[in-house]
Amino acid sequence: MTEPVVALLDVIRSLAFVGDLSMGQPTDHSPRAAWIAAQLANEAGADPAGCTRASAVSLLRWSGCTANAPEFAQLFGDDVSGRKALLATQSSDSAFRSGTRSKGSAFLSLSRIHCEVSGDIAAQLGLDEETQFALRHLFESHDGSGAPDGLRGEQVPAPVYTAAIAGDLEIFTRLYGRERACKLIAERAGALYPPALADIALANAERWLTALDDDPGLSGACSLDAGFSGRTTSLEILAHVVDLKLPWMTGYSLQVAQLARNAALQLGLDAASQHRVYCAALIHGMGRASVPNMVWDTPGRLADSAWERIRLVPYWTGRAARQIGSLAGVAEIASYAYERQDGSGYFRELKAGAVPIEGRILAAAAAFAALRVERPWRAAHTEQAARDLLTAEAAAGRYDTEVVRALLDKPRSQSTRSPAASSTALLTERERDVLRWISRGASNKVAAQKLGISPSTVRTHVESVFRKLDAGTRAAATLKATQLGLI
Repeated sequence: MTEPVVALLDVIRSLAFVGDLSMGQPTDHSPRAAWIAAQLANEAGADPAGCTRASAVSLLRWSGCTANAPEFAQLFGDDVSGRKALLATQSSDSAFRSGTRSKGSAFLSLSRIHCEVSGDIAAQLGLDEETQFALRHLFESHDGSGAPDGLRGEQVPAPVYTAAIAGDLEIFTRLYGRERACKLIAERAGALYPPALADIALANAERWLTALDDDPGLSGACSLDAGFSGRTTSLEILAHVVDLKLPWMTGYSLQVAQLARNAALQLGLDAASQHRVYCAALIHGMGRASVPNMVWDTPGRLADSAWERIRLVPYWTGRAARQIGSLAGVAEIASYAYERQDGSGYFRELKAGAVPIEGRILAAAAAFAALRVERPWRAAHTEQAARDLLTAEAAAGRYDTEVVRALLDKPRSQSTRSPAASSTALLTERERDVLRWISRGASNKVAAQKLGISPSTVRTHVESVFRKLDAGTRAAATLKATQLGLI
């Protein structure tokens, strides 16, 4: 069965939504900043394509956040609050650079991961090379002190500057008021972005911000509407980006989607319902970006405060429906992923009969997929043990028994996607084995122990995988491999 194809702009807006959650920002931050960026590009003399590019880069600016979340969490503990604090820093220097200055090469390493994945996302979405290049250099500065390549002046793509100014203006105005926001941008001019471009922003800031405040809907009408009209892309890229946040979730959303679609087929649902439940499963983890990795990685019992954050995950997924166009109905179904028939689920605590059939299928599929994979708080269950547990849960009234029966039955036709022959041939079987462990966050030493080979052999395979996938980081290799169906 083919991948679900949806409007390109809706996927971009969904990625922006996930990025804002990851950065601890209001979920309208990126749309507002993208609108400002397009206005700034236009005032600076950019043609329509340049304005579209400014909007796209601004919307996708935080799309790489899930990729470096594990490393960010190791450095700051709470990756979501840590990023939020950095963006709020009142300094004439880059908040990201100044906030990591005491942590060695963190600024460079985190920037490389973020930028590489952001650029790869743009490539997989089919965006032009100029947009890809800009997203691969998001943290460059006018004075050459940025990352990942230390570009300066006109070497830095214009959309990087417009995205930085627009983002700073939106955040600082919200936190400190318009007057202080303009002063901070003036202080950063010459270091982070060109003085002339900052002057244009400052001259128009009052008018732009007033327009947005008077009509918040303007932020949804960015220049991408005309530039990307009629363009489509695969929804699976969104699932893979969401799963990057937690290495042990690699491939999870796609697996849930395949299980859910097979169950819908077994139950005799029509093609449209099968499509909806598949798409809902792909995006049901969007709200996960709002919860810091330190919570997800807790090996023992969670504190009540942490549980409250977990319970809001499907709420945030449902909230995404307000700004992702054609995916609104799918996001609504996705928000039922953790409801239970006896009312013990979240976030609505609905009981039997109140959850649509697609939601009941998704809930059972998500549970079954999770049971068979190791988590920080428990070992993986065997296939039979997972079946027995899910059947017992259904008998206890927590899952729909008919849905669970369909889920566990042999599907009428196999919808699980197999990698194309050309993709399979790209890596050797041993390289794929190594990549599976590395993508889940295992060190070379751990991967070597699991596979019964030496760490140096693992390192050789990793280098070969990176070379073949044209990747420089684990996250980028994982994203490309999941898109190709290699892991």
